[in-house]
This record gives sequence, structure tokens and C-alpha cells, in this order.
Amino acid sequence: MTAPQPTPLPAQGRRRWLTLLGLAPLLQACSPLRLINATVPSNTHTVLRDEAYGPAERPRWDVYRPVGAAPDAPMAVFFYGGSWSSGERADYKFVGEALASRGIVTVVADYRLSPEVRYPVFLQDCAMAVRWARDNAQRLGASPSRLFVTGHSAGAYNAAMLALDPRWLSEVAMQPGELAGWAGLAGPYDFLPIGSPAVQRAFNWPDTPPNSQPLFHASAGTGSRHRVLLLAARSDTLVNPQRNTQAMAQALQQRGTKVELDLFDRVSHTTLIGALAPPLRGLAPVLDRFSQFLQQRPT
Repeated sequence: MTAPQPTPLPAQGRRRWLTLLGLAPLLQACSPLRLINATVPSNTHTVLRDEAYGPAERPRWDVYRPVGAAPDAPMAVFFYGGSWSSGERADYKFVGEALASRGIVTVVADYRLSPEVRYPVFLQDCAMAVRWARDNAQRLGASPSRLFVTGHSAGAYNAAMLALDPRWLSEVAMQPGELAGWAGLAGPYDFLPIGSPAVQRAFNWPDTPPNSQPLFHASAGTGSRHRVLLLAARSDTLVNPQRNTQAMAQALQQRGTKVELDLFDRVSHTTLIGALAPPLRGLAPVLDRFSQFLQQRPT
């Protein structure tokens, strides 16, 4: 599927976008994402910060709640990327605000990283975050039946594994069928053999089992048939979209899963997620596609 072209910005918004577009090269260079958090409005949401969802020190979350949300709002648990070795939830304020501004209760969760831990510990942390979200959904104004796991890059891998491989949610007395769906942005779903030293360390390469790969589970037809959204940059040079995003879509569709797939032309691996931030939304309609998917009600 070819992504639709963004709606032209009004003159004032266009000037603001062009003024701040200089942030795009900084994102490309992996500069701190806090650079774009200064552009995030504060009147769209409220935040609950720094509560624990697991026994270790790092598993903590921030929850972005929409102002004036419906009592049965959808809830998205978002996991960030960083090769399973870097990242922190404070950098992703812009993601929480973007989704909250569209009426979605958004949990941005930290999880333990390599080299402190190795696969599959970060998946076990993410599973605890999802269990916490389900148990607290009604208190936060969301519906437990509208719970999604989502992520970007390594975080998209985490989301895919929780949705496709029942081992991880079963450890917290859940099943993938309790999820309304999952969304992956520029996810690595098939990356053996591993070349990156950081990822080698995180996955104990060369002793990495084939069933550590989301595509293994999609191709095997295991797990529940959720609704799925897959987004990627067409020219992503870090995570190949043909091998990962498109192959995942094909494998899921072959087993009867409803998949929404879009590849965008004017973004990279990094600016794909950056396009959720106010000054970069003109690059591609990532927020529109993401929020529309999450707002769909179960059928």
C-alpha cells in the first residue's frame, strides 16, 4: 500500500514547520529526542509519572491521559527503540502527547536494557507493563478491551513478540488474545544473523534461538490473529523494510490476519517516529495513521 500524501499545512503552520524543520537532521543523527519535546503543548493531556510496574528499579512508566477523553478510551502501551541498550521514557514525551491529543491513553514504559540484562528479560519486563496497563485501564479512563501494544524499532520488536509469542504474556497470567491489536513502527522482525555488536550482546549471539524472531512466530501461525498496523520508511537504511515490515505483513496476511501497511517516502528510520512531534508532522501522516488504527473499535 502506498502512503497517502500529507494534507497541505495552512500558512502559519507551514512557517512554523519550516522554522523547526532543522530538527530533522538532529534526529537523523540520533541527537537527544528531548530537543523536540520543547514543542509539545501542555493543554492536551495530563501526566502520571514515575510509578513502578515491576520489582526492579528501571521498570517504571509515565501515563499520558487525554483531556476530556471518553471513559472507554483506547490504551496504547508504547515501547521505544535503542537496540535494546539505550533509551528512556522521558525522551518520548512527544509520543505520549501526540496520541493523548487524539484521545488515546498512552503508557510510555521503561524496561531493563543490555548489558544489564539479555534476551528475554526485556520482553518479560514489557509483559509486566502490559499486565499493569490492563489491570489499571479503567482507573485511567481506558477500556481493557481496547488495549494495544506498540513500539518503534527495538520497541516494535518487543510489541510484536508479546502479540505473537504467547510465552511472555502467559508469565503474567495473560494471553495475546486479550490484546485488541499491535502496531509496529520500523520494527526489526527478522534479524538473524546479528551483525551489530550492541544487538549481539543483547541477544547472546551466536547462541540466539530462531524463535527469538517475530517473523518465526508469524510464519508458524502461532498466537492470536490481532489487527495489526505496520509502518516504515521506504528508504530505511537501518532496518530493511522489505525484509522486516513487508515480510511480516505478508506472513500475517497469509494466515488471515488483518494488516494495515504503509511505507512513507519522506522519512527515515528515525524521523518516522519524529513525525509524531508537532514540528515534523508535515513529513508524513504517521500520527493520523497511528491514531486512526488505535481508535478503531473491536468488531
